[in-house]
Amino acid sequence: MPNYVDGFVLPVPKDNLDRYKKVAKKASKIWMEHGALAYFECVGDDMEAEHMTPFPKLVKTKPDEVVVFSWAVFKSRKDRDKANKAIMADPRIQGMCEETKGIFECKRMAYGGFKVMVEG
Repeated sequence: MPNYVDGFVLPVPKDNLDRYKKVAKKASKIWMEHGALAYFECVGDDMEAEHMTPFPKLVKTKPDEVVVFSWAVFKSRKDRDKANKAIMADPRIQGMCEETKGIFECKRMAYGGFKVMVEG
């Protein structure tokens, strides 16, 4: 059975990137403890996309923002659903909600769950 992926794309103010990284490191540990097979938080570097829509345009970044592209891999959607339930019940997540205030705007974060179609 192919894996299942949760993906996130969000704009983060450049000045808040170090703060975001600290929270992301904590999140990574929590996701992995609750069943993620892999967890990635990536910051935009090469955002030029000739003849395509670049991520900064897609998420409407402001001049002082950078794009963060994140994903977690799970064995299946069922495992993802079980993990997400445990993650949201984890008391460490509640504390992280306070930490993220002022780092980025949650309403501008894009999210989706994805069935893996091709894996190489």
